[in-house]
Amino acid sequence: MATPGGDQELGSYYVGVDVGTGSVRAALVDQRGILLAFADQPINQWEPQFNHHEQSSEDIWVACCIVTKNLRETCWDKAGHFFDLPDFLSWKATGVTARSLCSLVCKWTYSAEKGWDDSFWKMVGLEDLVADNYSKIGNQVLPPGTSLGNGLTPEAAKDLGLPAGIAVAASLIDAHAGGLGVIGADVRGHGLACEGQPVTSRLAIICGTSSCHMGISKNPIFVPGVWGPYFSAMVPGFWLNEGGQSVTGKLIDHMVQGHAAFPELQAKATARCQSIYAYLNSHLDLIRKTQPVGFLTVDLHVWPDFHGNRSPLADLTLKGMVTGLKLSQDLDDLAILYLATVQAIAFGTRLIIEAMESAGHSIGTLFLCGGLGKNPLFVQMHADITGMPVVLSQEVESVLVGAAILGACASGDFASVQEAMARMSKVGKVVFPRREDKRYYDKKYQVFLKLVEHQKEYASIMKAD
Repeated sequence: MATPGGDQELGSYYVGVDVGTGSVRAALVDQRGILLAFADQPINQWEPQFNHHEQSSEDIWVACCIVTKNLRETCWDKAGHFFDLPDFLSWKATGVTARSLCSLVCKWTYSAEKGWDDSFWKMVGLEDLVADNYSKIGNQVLPPGTSLGNGLTPEAAKDLGLPAGIAVAASLIDAHAGGLGVIGADVRGHGLACEGQPVTSRLAIICGTSSCHMGISKNPIFVPGVWGPYFSAMVPGFWLNEGGQSVTGKLIDHMVQGHAAFPELQAKATARCQSIYAYLNSHLDLIRKTQPVGFLTVDLHVWPDFHGNRSPLADLTLKGMVTGLKLSQDLDDLAILYLATVQAIAFGTRLIIEAMESAGHSIGTLFLCGGLGKNPLFVQMHADITGMPVVLSQEVESVLVGAAILGACASGDFASVQEAMARMSKVGKVVFPRREDKRYYDKKYQVFLKLVEHQKEYASIMKAD
């Protein structure tokens, strides 16, 4: 099973405390303003002489602590298990409380080698989770693709309309399932350098609202600004490093939809029964004249971190930058700004790859999936800017293929996840870089790096006394 991961926000809860004359009262309130739990505690009062009343500030603080703890023990001690969503679904399907190694090492603090760290939970005030060998958060941890219990329970089978006993696999986070669905494809006959090379020479890029860059290695590699290494978190037996770019797809939408020419673009795309991005791609071909499309941005450069940088700079304070704007705001300007934004995202991928290679990865081929993989301009820019061929899957829904690979492995139809990957992942199309454009993109990449360097200088100047 694959379930949402990455940049989604969890719901927030708030504690309101009211110190009255006779008691301290506290409530747990959700974002809708609904009171979920309540606790109160009397406050001591003294009357040393008639009409004189005293209370202890220390006693009031103790009462505040008691009611707050009581709240936690009320939306907390009654909980039997705490699940990440993939593991919750596995439990609903099988009744098995085992957790996937993927969820625990990538989202919690679990180590594939050492297990849970008691000191961490004590440090953050959740030492009660250590009790009973971590039964509430998981003391049976399985690699993705492992068969769970006796498969579908009769109750779950009835709900799903399937026979009881069907094998259910330990799950993956959605982006990791996408990586699993593409990275192991059989590439024979496509003229790729990665043919006959270890799977560690491949980088899976899952591109949607945000982007994830999944690279695996036989030994752990520590890459500054890139998450991991996580053992067996995606492909069993391999260490995973996970780079990422926040809100990439959302950034493209933001730049296009916020432009003055967007209503005109919508009208023309609708008239042609095209998506706005298919129309923009064809419009770029119209205005490029004799030069390649990518050369239209020779004077327009974008730094894409409008929502901070996840990898490899790991700096949430960074902002977006655009240089080279003109007064005109027609459809040509919109198309070129869209192109520059797509290029900026590809340059961000190049920066992540360089960080991974500097740390010890050796990457030669990109395997791309997700919504942005359907955009030929996005794919071609990634090939041209990284200088690497981009492999697209035969099946567009690679996350679902990855989830199915887990089920196929759990069923016993394949001896390993790696075997299932090679059989079930199919190459659909290969996009090669335009080598003749390399010098142009190398120069734009120099500008790209200057943008963030300058942004940091600006911040330093503004902070100076």
